[in-house]
Amino acid sequence: MNKREARRLNKQRDAIYDWSCDRFQQLIKEDRTDDALAFADEYYEWLDPEQLDNEETLYFNADELQEYYEFMR
Repeated sequence: MNKREARRLNKQRDAIYDWSCDRFQQLIKEDRTDDALAFADEYYEWLDPEQLDNEETLYFNADELQEYYEFMR
């Protein structure tokens, strides 16, 4: 992975983190506690600041994966 791809992935990961925090807070404000808790169960790793930097992001390049598939056929 080159630096450009790493920056793009970090930006995308940051956007997911921001979205998940905003969504959780929105559900709480709407008094949708059950929905907020279900959402938090699904996005727990994203919502926990203690785990955020330690959680691995699985990444694959679709073009590289396709090339590998074609090579192995």
